[in-house]
Amino acid sequence: MVPVLFFFALLSCESLEVETPTHLLSGETLFTDPNTVEAAIISIYAKMRESGFLSGGSQGLSNLMGNYADEIEYYSPNRLAEEQFYKNALNPEDLTVTAMWDTAYNNIYAANAIIEGVAGSAYFTPEEQAVFSGEALFIRALIHFYLVNLYGDIPYITTTNYIENSSVSRDPEPVVYEAIIADLQKAVAQLPETDASGERLRPTSYTAAALLARVYLYTENWELAQQYASRVIDNIGWEPNIENVFLKTSASTLWQFSPNDPGLNTYEAATFILLSAPPAERALSNEVVNDFEEGDLRLANWVGEITDGTTTWYYPFKYKVGQGATNTEEYSIVMRVEEQYLIRAEARAKMGDVAVAQADINKIRTRSGLANTTASSESELLTAIIHERRVELFTEHGHRFFDLKRTNKLDAVLGPVKPGWNASDALLPLPQKELVANPNLQPQNPGY
Repeated sequence: MVPVLFFFALLSCESLEVETPTHLLSGETLFTDPNTVEAAIISIYAKMRESGFLSGGSQGLSNLMGNYADEIEYYSPNRLAEEQFYKNALNPEDLTVTAMWDTAYNNIYAANAIIEGVAGSAYFTPEEQAVFSGEALFIRALIHFYLVNLYGDIPYITTTNYIENSSVSRDPEPVVYEAIIADLQKAVAQLPETDASGERLRPTSYTAAALLARVYLYTENWELAQQYASRVIDNIGWEPNIENVFLKTSASTLWQFSPNDPGLNTYEAATFILLSAPPAERALSNEVVNDFEEGDLRLANWVGEITDGTTTWYYPFKYKVGQGATNTEEYSIVMRVEEQYLIRAEARAKMGDVAVAQADINKIRTRSGLANTTASSESELLTAIIHERRVELFTEHGHRFFDLKRTNKLDAVLGPVKPGWNASDALLPLPQKELVANPNLQPQNPGY
């Protein structure tokens, strides 16, 4: 059983190398009722919303990897966190890279604390244990998914044991993916099919299935990718109006973060909306804008523009409600069903199922005001799918970078536009302080 204070202490741990808080290991109130566990889980989501990979703020993947890929152009003279990403000048001492690593493993520790805290406990029914554990397993798998795609070989942490964790080694990527899949399969089986809040603020069985479909796509298991994507598509709604896709009530949303106070909206809007020209910090790249087809409603509805009378700059405008609003109209969407159609289309194309792959692509295109795809061969379909992912999922948690990486297009696309780009830049550097604290994490990723 894990002490509650021990759990909350985990939320302040900065890395894998931490001292055991011995003063917290005895005599405290334990996880003894569902409300305690609910509070613990909600606190993880709050931290994920505020910082780390899935935050809509400037140090989340939407902005950082948008800068690292070809989605965002950097303008600030103030050396913001994303400057080194934009200029391809990352190094093992980079504070943002280190913070990403620290926050990720901090949240993994917290998820492990929940799993350990409810396991075999007499205070919870078997049904409660299953749901709490399933939610924590989903969190653990999700964060490791981003870690392995950013850093390559990483430790897959499944315990809160400080001594054990302080000397872990890196697991090879295939081993990490096996662990992610195992956790997600359990989560799919244990989580409920609906979120009790009605606002999709907590992952469900279908959220876990959606992530599992993505993982199977990345690991090229086409049959299971399309199978799990179909499970989601068959049970989750579809938002027919493109203007409503990023509202908190969108029927296409699988999982989203609510603001921390009533009346607030999203960090994404604060990060990306341009209020003056020229941009003070960042803007959407012209490459993204130019990739939209004529008449694409996504360009009209999801891309904003501002001009100084001579030059026009563009910005992501998926989230439209900025600061000063009095009503909460938008939540930060983490996962939505549109990705599942594109996952299934790609998997089906790989399996030679042309007609059904076309149908999934056309589901996206029709809502966007476009004609059906003319792609008919596997090669043409895959090109069309990557194009649709480009203009559908731009500036959403690093999809563009990960798509270029998994399809072996990083060097061809980023090589001509990023200074000093090398194939080794497909991975971020491991934080130097982690390598010093635990030599078992060495060697450093190539190129750093």
